[in-house]
Amino acid sequence: MRGRGTSRAQSAWTHGLLTASLCSMLLGALAGCTSFRARPIDVGRRLDALEARRLDDPGLRRYMERALHRSPSPWPPRSWSFEELTVAADYFHADLAVAWAKLDAARAAVLTAGARPNPTLALSPSYDISAEPGISPWTLGFTLDIPIETAGKRGYRIAEAQHLANAARLGVAATAWKIRSHVRSSLIEWQAAERSEEILRRALTAGRQAVDLLEARFASGEASAREVQLVRIAADKAALQWRDGQKRVSQARLAASAAVGVPEGALDGIELSFTALDALPSLADAAPSRREALLNRSDVLGALADYDATESALQLEIARQYPDVHLGPGFSHGFVASELENELSFGISLTLPVLNLNRGPIAEAEAHREEAAARFNAVQARAIAQVEEASSSYRDALAKLDTADRLLGEQRERMRSVQGLFDAGQADRLTLVQAQGELAADELARTQALTEAQLALGALEDAMQRSAGSSRTDGLPARDEPPTPETHP
Repeated sequence: MRGRGTSRAQSAWTHGLLTASLCSMLLGALAGCTSFRARPIDVGRRLDALEARRLDDPGLRRYMERALHRSPSPWPPRSWSFEELTVAADYFHADLAVAWAKLDAARAAVLTAGARPNPTLALSPSYDISAEPGISPWTLGFTLDIPIETAGKRGYRIAEAQHLANAARLGVAATAWKIRSHVRSSLIEWQAAERSEEILRRALTAGRQAVDLLEARFASGEASAREVQLVRIAADKAALQWRDGQKRVSQARLAASAAVGVPEGALDGIELSFTALDALPSLADAAPSRREALLNRSDVLGALADYDATESALQLEIARQYPDVHLGPGFSHGFVASELENELSFGISLTLPVLNLNRGPIAEAEAHREEAAARFNAVQARAIAQVEEASSSYRDALAKLDTADRLLGEQRERMRSVQGLFDAGQADRLTLVQAQGELAADELARTQALTEAQLALGALEDAMQRSAGSSRTDGLPARDEPPTPETHP
């Protein structure tokens, strides 16, 4: 009787110890779990935040300090340069926030790829229906399944995730460069629209003066009705062009605000500096090393990172031909023949590669690698074509601008001659007004040629993904965390 009592006491103590140990392990595991926290999107609040964006945002100031490595003084700037507006676009633009979010997801995938598989704990209690009275019929058993990956699978999995994260990082660079390109082209269009509108206004003034002068001559019999009609038609066309010029200014302003990522009202009252856009280097200075640029374009490097990821994926599928090992230590506790017994067991298992050798996934991975290689070749070929086309267009645009400058210089010289004759009384006012109209037409042609050259330079910079005359690629944003202006107080 004492032995049975002692055995039951030991059994109870052992059961309690095992139960306490198991509970401690489970509680320790649960304590490290991440809890869900809801973050619903308030559409109305987000809309209010978008409409409230301004270029004097304190958060923008802090962001510009980090991006430009200097403190903008005064704040806000009296005159916004192209560089400063590009930084503001990086801060506000939603496309860059999306690219940052994709990079965050890719970085998280690297953590996922490096995670080791958890062991599995199995509880297998059994009940002995033939147990003697006074003897516990229960036998408590525990079994662990400890997986061990073989053939370097974890390393290949991590390498694939790292290559995809690198591709996502280059996606951020490509998005930032695209934003820069939109800001640049919108500012060029805005500058051209304002200059053209001012020239068209002067041409309209000269046309109306010519109409008034010819009507006075017609009244005195010194001009025909046909002459008056032709000049009046020309003045009406000038008025129509001026109205179109005003519309173009409004549209260019809207495009600029959209490129920066702010409402149109945020640009009210600000002064823009177009100094950086007016600089037009030679083709040799704008594109000193086309090969280097082609090797450093974010889309080319991104396609290469995608290819490297498919290489790692293929290595992983090849490694999966070799089975993983599962260790299965176990423990059981109970009574056998009225005696308390504790039993330890040890097992090992693995999948037998007899029905398939993972050939299907290997073939898929090989096909994906070939697809990635073809995609890389296509991206690189497209980049080469873009650089060549942009170089040719910029060369032609510079030649056209040079011709427009020469014609404008000749027209200005003629204008000075007519002005001199008018001041000396050797030319009438109508001749002077008509010369002013011809000068305005040549000024408008020169403005259009300048705009084409500026846009062609922007296309060349886009093809090179490098600022003209710079020796480095400027596509990467200046910081590693995405801006979140909507959360600023």
